[in-house]
This record gives sequence, structure tokens and C-alpha cells, in this order.
Amino acid sequence: MVREIITPQSSVVTVRLPEEMVGKTVEVIAFEIEPENIIDNKLTKEQELQRIRDLTSSSLIDLSNFKFDRNEANNYDE
Repeated sequence: MVREIITPQSSVVTVRLPEEMVGKTVEVIAFEIEPENIIDNKLTKEQELQRIRDLTSSSLIDLSNFKFDRNEANNYDE
């Protein structure tokens, strides 16, 4: 997969594909995105993981004391 976010300076854009895509059918899609939706794809793996942790930290739930009872979960008599 190739993903590149650019700001074109003309209506002609050249896309360089990896060798393994040569000879295959590929789809090229172009659509406008808002600047605040751009993800910096130059982040290191650790920076990206930290970004994900920051985004999801408010949604985390502590399930360390959760006990699953299969019989209770499948009790359709109630």
C-alpha cells in the first residue's frame, strides 16, 4: 500500500509505485482533507503508540477484577 499526503502545486501529479505493484491493477484515489485531520506519518513507532494512548486514555476501563461466568451469560431463562 502506498499512502502519501501532498499539497499539489498543479493539476498534474506523478505517483511513484513500489516495484511489487508494477503490472498489477491498482486504484488511485484523490480527495481533499482538512489540515487538522492530517496524521504525521513521519512519527516513530513509539511516538505513534504514545499518540494512540493519549487518544484512548479517557475511554479505558479497568477490567482486572472482571469475572466471566459462561453459564450466566447464556442464561436465557430470565
